[in-house]
Amino acid sequence: MLPLILAILVATAPAQVTPAVTAATPENAAAFLGNWTLNGTGANGPASFALTVKTEGGKVLAEITGPQMPRQAIADISKAASALVLAFNFDYQGQPIPVALTLTPADGKIGVHMDFAAGAYVLEGGATKAESKPAP
Repeated sequence: MLPLILAILVATAPAQVTPAVTAATPENAAAFLGNWTLNGTGANGPASFALTVKTEGGKVLAEITGPQMPRQAIADISKAASALVLAFNFDYQGQPIPVALTLTPADGKIGVHMDFAAGAYVLEGGATKAESKPAP
């Protein structure tokens, strides 16, 4: 009887909809442009990263730095619903480690989700945008 109930639940469960992924453009990524401090916590404790998101030649580009991560250029940037998704590899002791960094706006804040090596290490937290200083 239990297998029949499980089969019915699976067959009638609503399908999860994955947000459409589109290329980031200066227009759809405008809210993310600027200098950010990313603070998060993972299994090894807290970590902080500096992220710059900018436009150049009509493209959205970024750079990130942090502990054990020298300045890293990021060109693979997309939008998934309201989130900005940045994908890059960084070198850790000679091994390229894939990273998916997702910035998600919610309730007036920006959430941070950093996924290293397809879930081998995950960092969750928030982002704070640096205030731009007025020109002299």
